[in-house]
Amino acid sequence: MSQEALRERARSVVTRRQDDVIALSHSLHAEPELAYEEHRSARKIADLVEAAGLRVTRGAHGLDTAFEATAGDGDLVIAITAEYDALPGIGHACGHNVNGASAVTAALALAEVADELGLTVKLLGTPAEEYGGGKVDLLNAGAFDDVAAAMMVHAAPTDGVGMTSLAIGSWKVRYTGRTSHAAAMPHKGINAADAMMIAQVAIGAYRQQMIPGGVVHGIVTHGGEAPNVIPGLVTADYDCRAESADDLAELQARVRACFEAGALATGAELALEAVGNDYADLRQDLRMCGVYRESVRDLGRAVDESAPGMRGGSTDMGNVSHLVPTIHPTIGYDCGDTIMHNPEFTRYGTSAGADRAVLDGGLAMAWTAIGLATDEGHRARLLARLAGRRAT
Repeated sequence: MSQEALRERARSVVTRRQDDVIALSHSLHAEPELAYEEHRSARKIADLVEAAGLRVTRGAHGLDTAFEATAGDGDLVIAITAEYDALPGIGHACGHNVNGASAVTAALALAEVADELGLTVKLLGTPAEEYGGGKVDLLNAGAFDDVAAAMMVHAAPTDGVGMTSLAIGSWKVRYTGRTSHAAAMPHKGINAADAMMIAQVAIGAYRQQMIPGGVVHGIVTHGGEAPNVIPGLVTADYDCRAESADDLAELQARVRACFEAGALATGAELALEAVGNDYADLRQDLRMCGVYRESVRDLGRAVDESAPGMRGGSTDMGNVSHLVPTIHPTIGYDCGDTIMHNPEFTRYGTSAGADRAVLDGGLAMAWTAIGLATDEGHRARLLARLAGRRAT
């Protein structure tokens, strides 16, 4: 069967199932769930693809809210990663309902043609992208060991291909001092808030010499109990980002010293706890990007080559991309003047444009997989990369 005929068969599946996948996107949006707590979301997706005939494992690879669904038995295994976690307080302000539903769209379309392509389609439900890094957990558990190529699309204001993202590491910061009366006996206290203030000043002073591309940001989550009590406990959440994993390690060492300075100056005790997994920088496979670019343009979409995409953000798909040839394009829809990670962006997640992004993003990924599987050069390269990984 020709590539064009295979594409049309995939398109017919998307047309036939469009109401189902759009309803899924809206349902995910209506019931947002946080990292590692996405029980309803994972169940909704698993139920849909299992009913469509895919082989489904729930709670896959030791993660309660992960799943694995496969179709076909070919030697070329292509993973499509479905994200479905939301942000605290603002729901799907990163568009993961669109991300997850588009991944399902692609998997359903490819299941129709997997046998003709010599393909195994692996839909991976990947929890906790916003906080924790479920894809890193799945990598460590071996979920990608047989995967020759991985892909997903991410909701955004514009279509983009080939962008990068920053490596990130997150900490919970805790200063423990000693409470006392702020007026009668301040000299008996150890001020944990002062320790945090000194650390923040030190980080601010460090910014002039910060490694290029480095970003540090955070919030104080607890700053004391009352103005007349010397704060004995202060906590904060902080993120460090950098252009590579090596740069991230250097940045974290310097920022750790800033937090240690606060403890040293005040006598407070410092505890730094890593949160979840560090995310690596995203390295997209440019040859795969080229196939996707052609596919999405064939759908009549305009790719904004200048769009920053995820450039200032971070994703646990970065860790996957260091091991497996990966693409992580953005699929755009009109959201006015708002930006992602903003409650206004949430409001656009069930718009007509977002629904079209679900369908176009899924079909573009399906066509990309068809292009990779039917082109002998692409197929041989991906299988050779996989064989090389297995040999090490």
